[in-house]
Amino acid sequence: MDLALLRTFVTVHRAGSFTRAAALLGLSQPAVTSQIRTLERQLGRPLFLRQARGVTPTTMGDELAHKAAPHLDALVEIAETGLDEDSSVRTLHLAGPPEFTAERALPALTELTGDDGQGFALRASFGNAEETLEGLAAGHHDLAISTARPRGSLLTATPLCDEEHVLVAAPRWADRLGSGSLRHQGEPSLENFPVVEVHESLPFVARYWASVFDSRPATSGTVIVPDLRAVLACATTGAGLAVLPRYLCAPALARGDVVALTEPAVPPLRTYFLVVRTGTLAMPHIARAHEWLMRAAIDWS
Repeated sequence: MDLALLRTFVTVHRAGSFTRAAALLGLSQPAVTSQIRTLERQLGRPLFLRQARGVTPTTMGDELAHKAAPHLDALVEIAETGLDEDSSVRTLHLAGPPEFTAERALPALTELTGDDGQGFALRASFGNAEETLEGLAAGHHDLAISTARPRGSLLTATPLCDEEHVLVAAPRWADRLGSGSLRHQGEPSLENFPVVEVHESLPFVARYWASVFDSRPATSGTVIVPDLRAVLACATTGAGLAVLPRYLCAPALARGDVVALTEPAVPPLRTYFLVVRTGTLAMPHIARAHEWLMRAAIDWS
């Protein structure tokens, strides 16, 4: 069986469309369509169901991708690294949200980049859940950390850990809100208080209010910065109230730089998933990183 046909097939399977696969492969869409038809004729079975938007793999298509993709990935890696004396050092491409990846995942994985003969080179990129999962499906990443569980059989997700969200503010704002009583009297009114968030839609604040107070916050963002570490820095200097992961703000809480405004009986949680392309855990460096992060996550919760 022609490896070029298999490579095109796996790319289409991961991309979910002939158009996207063609762009990834540097081919024309008719060329990709022709190669898939050739492979289907050789196998005597359809591999994809054509739809208005993209394609869906048949059972045969999924089975072939599951068997072929890990081996093709290994061949591509050999071709990219060559067969010189350093070929034993594999490169792991990791993607995830910037704060969690920087604060937790990378410090854990850098322990595997040593010179013990079993280490690997590490490359990281940051993005939101949609960007990260699309990049993983397209083959740009080996391992992804996502707050969204992917659908379908192309990607395999394993729950990694939960993060607790905390409503915090600098002490002066806590004094004005009466934080001591908020912990017992329910929803605080934010109409006259500034809020620091990562987006105009207030995703963290809105999720917190829905979970804890069963309502929508009556406020708009005062400071919008696209990084939770910057949100914490702004909240610490008194820019406004913020909802942050506890792991990120725990040191500031311990120092008294910020205080928790509420203590709900059931705090809001968000789950992180460790995601790979189905079948790629057969590759040793991906499997080792996956296992290492799963072990590290035991101490994160």
